[in-house]
Amino acid sequence: MYQEHIKIDWWTVVLWAVLTLFGLLNIYSATYSGDHTSLFNFGTFHGKQLIWIAVTVVTVTVILLSEPRFFSNAAYPIYILVLGLLVVTLFLAVTVNGGKSWIDIGGFRFQPTEFAKFATALALAKYMSAIDVEWKQPRTKLVAAAIVFIPMGLVLLQHDTGSALVFIAFVLPLFREGLSGSILVVGVVAIVLFILALLVNKYILLGVLVLIAVLYLFVWLNKRTARDWWRAFGVLVLCTAFVFSVDFVFNHVLESHQRERIDVLLGKTVDLQGSGYNVNQSKIAIGSGGFFGKGYLRGTLTKADFVPEQHTDFIFCTVGEEWGWIGSSLVVALYVMLLVRLVNMAERQRSSFSRFYGYSVASILFVHLFVNVGMVLGLVPVIGIPLPFFSYGGSSLLAFSLLLFVFIRLDATKNQLY
Repeated sequence: MYQEHIKIDWWTVVLWAVLTLFGLLNIYSATYSGDHTSLFNFGTFHGKQLIWIAVTVVTVTVILLSEPRFFSNAAYPIYILVLGLLVVTLFLAVTVNGGKSWIDIGGFRFQPTEFAKFATALALAKYMSAIDVEWKQPRTKLVAAAIVFIPMGLVLLQHDTGSALVFIAFVLPLFREGLSGSILVVGVVAIVLFILALLVNKYILLGVLVLIAVLYLFVWLNKRTARDWWRAFGVLVLCTAFVFSVDFVFNHVLESHQRERIDVLLGKTVDLQGSGYNVNQSKIAIGSGGFFGKGYLRGTLTKADFVPEQHTDFIFCTVGEEWGWIGSSLVVALYVMLLVRLVNMAERQRSSFSRFYGYSVASILFVHLFVNVGMVLGLVPVIGIPLPFFSYGGSSLLAFSLLLFVFIRLDATKNQLY
């Protein structure tokens, strides 16, 4: 047994427990029909979630009692194991909502995708904590990119675009470790150009890009050299190529339902009975809750099952309808408190492995929170990712808790180097 004195950050544990239990209450409410009243009816969604909470409590207890060095030593084996599971999933998965990311074993469903983020965080932290890793070396960037993009690509092959996009979260901890901020700028510019290419005539957009390049050269540069001219020309060519590739990506890479959801979000089409139905009903449910909400178990839209997937990806609209603006703000505040605490914990680590892993945990949770709440409010496309610790789902609850509690265990002996 590991003997070193440990100091668990119990406030983080409390935040996790509050979010998990509040999520259970809302799963109960979202699926409540009046036919059952027992929280311990294990044939229901909330009953199954309760079983998963019990399994998760046992799992995180084992993690807190384990030796922290294990997670550093086992980072690569865990990563390889999960990659193997992702490959197996491609051949054995059952189709759920258009995606093939679930393995069904004797009635037990398991989603390896949820654990891929945890495995990638461990492997990337292990690699970035190596003493010979420097951002100036191209090899460092290539290896770090491969660690992220290999599982991301396997998830994309499962037609689970939403989960694949979450891997972009690893850019944030890499940025903290010295990745050039230009990568973030490129990402933002790419998103803006993608949206504009869908909304504006491409030749008009190209004219705007040329104008920006000219202004850059003649106004913002004090000293214009031949290298500056070629750099501006190269950026213009890349942007132009990107703009003209948008049609191909939109029509041949994205699934039909994803294209429809983007069109609805951008206002190009109005489909309140099709692709826009979930979001429209979700906004109606949240708006009907008002300031204080209708009260627990009294959500009329929730009870009438107007919002599909209300116990999973759209669980936040149950909070909005029954708990109102007050309850919704409280839930978001709890997540913000957790994220701020994780960042502070990451900054106090002596070990670069622990610091990078901690930032990865915070980044993954942030992306899930932002996208899930954003899609429920109609601010981002519906890509189907859960609200951490809150949405129904055993795989997601266990994977998110595993992700979080490994860092809590590392932080408990933060003065140790791994």
